[in-house]
Amino acid sequence: MKNLYLFLFLALFAWACTSGPENPADSVYLNGVIYTVDESNPKVEAVAVKDGLILAVGTSEEIQAYVGESTEVIDLQGKTMTPGFIESHGHLMGIGYNKLEIDLMGVKTYDELIQKVAEAAANAKPGDWITGRGWHQDKWIQMPDKTVKGFQTHESLSAVTPNNPVYLAHASGHASFVNQKAMELAGINPLRSEKPTQEVEGGEVLRDELGNPTGILVERASSLVAKLIPETTPEKNEEALRLALQELAEKGITSFHDAGSGQEVIDLVTKFKNEGKLTSRLYIMLTGRQPELLEEWYKKGPMIDPDHFVTVRSIKLNCDGALGPWGAWLLEDYSDKPGHRGHETLPMSVVSEVSEKALPLGFQVCSHAIGDRANQEILDRYEMAFAKYPDTKDHRFRIEHAQHIHPDDIPRFGQLGVIAAMQAIHLSSDRPWAINRLGEKRIIDGAYVWQKLMQTGAVVTNGTDAPVEPVDAIPSFYASVTRKTLQGLPEGGYEADQKMTREQALKSYTLDGAYAEFEENFKGSIQVGKAADFTVFDKNIMEIPEDEILQTQVAMTVVGGKVVFRKQ
Repeated sequence: MKNLYLFLFLALFAWACTSGPENPADSVYLNGVIYTVDESNPKVEAVAVKDGLILAVGTSEEIQAYVGESTEVIDLQGKTMTPGFIESHGHLMGIGYNKLEIDLMGVKTYDELIQKVAEAAANAKPGDWITGRGWHQDKWIQMPDKTVKGFQTHESLSAVTPNNPVYLAHASGHASFVNQKAMELAGINPLRSEKPTQEVEGGEVLRDELGNPTGILVERASSLVAKLIPETTPEKNEEALRLALQELAEKGITSFHDAGSGQEVIDLVTKFKNEGKLTSRLYIMLTGRQPELLEEWYKKGPMIDPDHFVTVRSIKLNCDGALGPWGAWLLEDYSDKPGHRGHETLPMSVVSEVSEKALPLGFQVCSHAIGDRANQEILDRYEMAFAKYPDTKDHRFRIEHAQHIHPDDIPRFGQLGVIAAMQAIHLSSDRPWAINRLGEKRIIDGAYVWQKLMQTGAVVTNGTDAPVEPVDAIPSFYASVTRKTLQGLPEGGYEADQKMTREQALKSYTLDGAYAEFEENFKGSIQVGKAADFTVFDKNIMEIPEDEILQTQVAMTVVGGKVVFRKQ
């Protein structure tokens, strides 16, 4: 009998030693510097993950207790982990198509642009469209000899593309540059011709002093040519989406707010989700440029994904232009273009109509506004809609960009609960020339005023507006905390009192981004029960000297507990 007891004891002891934890993790991340964006527990060493959610956080020793026989153990080796970065304003398919077309984002001169187009024309069949995006005349180191109204003219472009129509979108998306062939197809003629082009409401065909079109189409005038470009194919759409998702994963983006798409994009990303191909969570805004689409969605209401991968519950309205092409809608004249104040690109009555329809149905409204007049007008429309539906408290309406705001309107963001969906990288890229557009006083009082907005209680989110800027969050994080150009200028930064702290910048890219899509209880911080969405960096962006931030790279991207990118 004693031998039997001894045998049972030893068997029980052996089982206890080999059975492992009662609730083993699917994976654990150990030995990291982990910033949680959880005020009650801001910094830890390790995280355990199970079923795509965070099981536990703590020290590496504590989390080691969750390691079972089949647990994947990932040693962070001192790298820095944060909640997964959330891009709060970008254009998903634009990122992909930017890789399929001519990428003009890095072009520094007009001659360089011509060279890139000439190379594409050499490989194109006669009649094929040549398309590209990303040029920005204010970022060129040298302008061509001939300019009209601050822009280049088409002659050199047309000379290298006699047999192909060309459409090149401005980096801002608010203007385009086309060649003679494209203008002929669109019927854009000199004013002295028998059939001069009809002007487009909400846009402008730029012309020289003789009435000849220059090839620059501003705002809605771009549609004269854009509508002629052959529709894409399903295969090309899928490739563009695949390339966009790959780019997001490589840049550490685990969630993406798509700023205005139609049903075809919603259907495509849903298809990718069903096929298990999505590597980023998508929050899609319905484009306000398709009123019939909005009417369809008003009838069926928001689509809130229980899996948190494809959600449609907001509407994007494009209400003014950009500062670069003098299209942002201002209360006073442009400093460098007297008599001109930009313009609305959408009747303000539409903002009222959409807001009042959206509120009781549970849709969020996200309105593009860069100039102070546009911001003021939209806040007025939002306020009237809120007053009409006082019981709808948690609306989280947004203004996209909120770049230049009249001082009187800054407190209204906090008072009304309107989110300022801003892109810090625009400060780095635009501020050196934006002062010419607005003048010093307007810049200081109300341009890129992150701290002033946060002090009103407003939520400020972060992003890049990709493909206007690369979707890389590191430069935008750097701009947030330094207010410098990517060349490190000026010393001390522009309007330094508006810099974000590193903690604020991190929160703007994580928890605040989650709040802006009603998901702060599911993601945006590293807490037990939340999504296991992580971004891992090879440098500690929270502590390294600011001049080293731009050298930081993404080492790993994790979405729902799955590693979707690992730097080799």
